[in-house]
Amino acid sequence: MTAGIISYATYLPTWRLDGTDIGARGDRVVAGFDEDSTTMAVAAADAALSGADQVDGVYLVTSSPAYADKTNAVTVHTALGIESDVVAADLVGTGKSAVAGLTLAGHTSGLAVLSDVRVGLPGSLDEKSGGDGAAAFLFGTGQDRPVIAELIGAASRSIEILDRWRAPSSTTGERWEERLGQEVYEPAVRTVVAHALAQAGIEHVDHAVVASGNPSVVKRASRLVPAQRTTTSPVGYSGAADLGIALAAAFDVAAPGEVVVAVSVTDGVDVLVFRTTGAILDARQDVPVAESRAHGTRVDYPRYLQWRGLLSRESPRRPEPDRPVAPASMRNVEWKFALTGTRCNACGFLHLPPMRICRSCGAGDLMARERVAGRGGRVATYTVDRLAYSPSPPVVGAVIDFDGGGRYTFEVADGAEGIEVGARVTTTFRRLYTAGSVHNYFWKARLLSTVDSGNGSGEGGGRSSGVGSRREEMPA
Repeated sequence: MTAGIISYATYLPTWRLDGTDIGARGDRVVAGFDEDSTTMAVAAADAALSGADQVDGVYLVTSSPAYADKTNAVTVHTALGIESDVVAADLVGTGKSAVAGLTLAGHTSGLAVLSDVRVGLPGSLDEKSGGDGAAAFLFGTGQDRPVIAELIGAASRSIEILDRWRAPSSTTGERWEERLGQEVYEPAVRTVVAHALAQAGIEHVDHAVVASGNPSVVKRASRLVPAQRTTTSPVGYSGAADLGIALAAAFDVAAPGEVVVAVSVTDGVDVLVFRTTGAILDARQDVPVAESRAHGTRVDYPRYLQWRGLLSRESPRRPEPDRPVAPASMRNVEWKFALTGTRCNACGFLHLPPMRICRSCGAGDLMARERVAGRGGRVATYTVDRLAYSPSPPVVGAVIDFDGGGRYTFEVADGAEGIEVGARVTTTFRRLYTAGSVHNYFWKARLLSTVDSGNGSGEGGGRSSGVGSRREEMPA
């Protein structure tokens, strides 16, 4: 039995590239230097889970995987604190893989996470019209949480066409003249949509969601799929995440009982037909995609090019960090990836990182695991280091006192303007650095004043108990 969507969430990075820098009409949503498809997937998925007790599978869809020959979905799965007996798999590709991920999650009551970082050569259409982001959809049968959108129809047609492509070893892609795709895709869209609606027994469409890497298809979306309202991704073409972000934007405004038709036009046409339920009114993501899109922090063009490896600059006159060591990461996997500490059952003291012997009362082996990722906290003290190695200096480190206990030192993400003692923060999964082709993932602190309101506030607290007072060092 196919499950329905029970929750969804999107993540749009904080940074915005001014349109005047790239010859675009509006600004461009860009991932930070410490973000990739894995970290953005964690952010979107964590918001979509929102206390879910059971997930039967994690499926990461991306065209910009952080690793090859390693399953990136397992990193997402581990960072979310999901039990190890749950399958995690990558689906690498763009539009068709996005539909495959949603379909697979629907058949397994799983979590589909669509995430991508899109890079275009300077001056290219991909640079002007692309965007970075992630979307996550949790499927279930409605036993524990109500279904907000039922899948009632689907149809597909695969077409071999050299419309858009990228060599596996290349960062940027290429495209053919867009009229080729337009002439091939337009009749196919009308035919496949008609088949999907007939299968669902639907004649009237309330929301048409159209995603495609072909600009002509996007421009003509409202004529290709007649509907009361047509939605395309508000961040520009975001690859594997494009359909998900646009679908989430439709769910943000859809009323109960409305039909939402999701159309992916990539190497053919894939159509999914959803009908919303009354539960959608209470289960929308906290802040709509449109509101998340409207807010951000500007990054200058040279720095953005440096982040994407398209511009070289002099490195800090400091030794570059060593490659992370696999055995140490394996021994500390729950702490490093899921930010899980231990709370003493004798006195309630929360240890970050986890400990066997309580630093407060001295009790031994009386610890309970406790995940603090996403929990709110306050800045106890901070420092600005302008000499430390960083792809985007300076490095700002802050000691964070978590709500409900626990203290640790974190690097601050997404800029530290306005940081002060007592400032509210949450945590976010990021790359600390990459050395020897190994990504050193860990958590950073993020000022709530800089958090895009659509990405959650992390105000959740833990149980009230003693707060640790020992200052810890950031992991190497």
